[in-house]
Amino acid sequence: MRALCWHGRGDVRIDMVPDPKIQEPTDAIVKITASGICGSDLHLFNGFIPSMKCGDVLGHESMGEVVEVGSAVNQLKKGDRVVVPFTISCGHCFFCKKTLFSCCDTSNPNAQLARKVMGHAPAGLFGFSHMMGGFSGGQAEYLRVPFADVGPIKIESDLPDEAVLFLSDIFPTGYMAAENCDIESGDTVAVWGCGPVGQFAIKSAWMLGAGRVIAIDCVPERLALARTAGKAETIDFQNEKVYDRLEVMTKGRGPDRCIDAVGCEAHAGPTLDALLDKVKSALMLTTDRAHVLREAILCCRKGGTISVPGAYVGFPDKIPFGAFMNKGLTMKTGQTHMQRYMKPLLKMIEAREIDPAFVITHRMNLSEAPTAYTNFRDKKDGCIKVVLTP
Repeated sequence: MRALCWHGRGDVRIDMVPDPKIQEPTDAIVKITASGICGSDLHLFNGFIPSMKCGDVLGHESMGEVVEVGSAVNQLKKGDRVVVPFTISCGHCFFCKKTLFSCCDTSNPNAQLARKVMGHAPAGLFGFSHMMGGFSGGQAEYLRVPFADVGPIKIESDLPDEAVLFLSDIFPTGYMAAENCDIESGDTVAVWGCGPVGQFAIKSAWMLGAGRVIAIDCVPERLALARTAGKAETIDFQNEKVYDRLEVMTKGRGPDRCIDAVGCEAHAGPTLDALLDKVKSALMLTTDRAHVLREAILCCRKGGTISVPGAYVGFPDKIPFGAFMNKGLTMKTGQTHMQRYMKPLLKMIEAREIDPAFVITHRMNLSEAPTAYTNFRDKKDGCIKVVLTP
């Protein structure tokens, strides 16, 4: 089959690789009909995620048709249309029973490798390094899905792929980011990053009772989408100092809730710490440009909450932990506990409360994926979200 494979920093190619096969009785094989390119994929593309190997198949936002199931799969059958969550979870371990699905104790076969870096191993993830299990991803023609009775959600309506594809990651991720803020009615929520996850965090903040949402970015197309689709007020951090502007907008109190939807590759804006981060990352002296996290801590009101859906890799430095402690802030983070959110969010889509396709700017064939990655990384041609079809 054809698949998009990683060959090193900035080098992804369409290769011919073996078709996936059933390896465990709980597996299913899915013929991919649509897959997305996620901002987290760019961390792989840019070489910041350790334990990648040449030839690894990328992609963790996938859906398609079940073409084969293992002997122990009871919830799916051949012909079912499914969305596959990016996390792989067993459904029966200590953490899965607590609905902490992204902390699954069973699904990561390379747990020992992850423990050396993190202390404990999170769940396996599709297409996201050997530290996260070494599973092939879904930017391909077919995908092997472990624990198939636990992960995929069946789509039994005639909704198009584009309406439901983002149940695989970015819609639940944005929703959990907003939920982790513990938003109280009328709160002011500031969202750093107006990429796809940020856009869904904006939408979700309104759903959860925010009285005001402020979106922060520097890319005109993203800021425009936050204003039009997200009904957010916006700050262009290239033109205004974010802290000063938020102080004015909140009358000196600061936002009640802050969301870092950027993560480890924060754009180098006109601040000293961001410029230092850029230099260090260019020299591969750091894997994390943590400007947004620092800024959110300084901007958040006392007693407020910071939610971090943005992916971090290792050991970000210069975190103002004194401010974090003395201001009495709370921080909530984590890969998304996908199975907790997919069904209720699907109901919202079916009820026409939201159409997640609003973030799509580019539709491309799988063969064009290398170009799509470059355009997405470089923010060319107004690229906010790419959907690939085989």
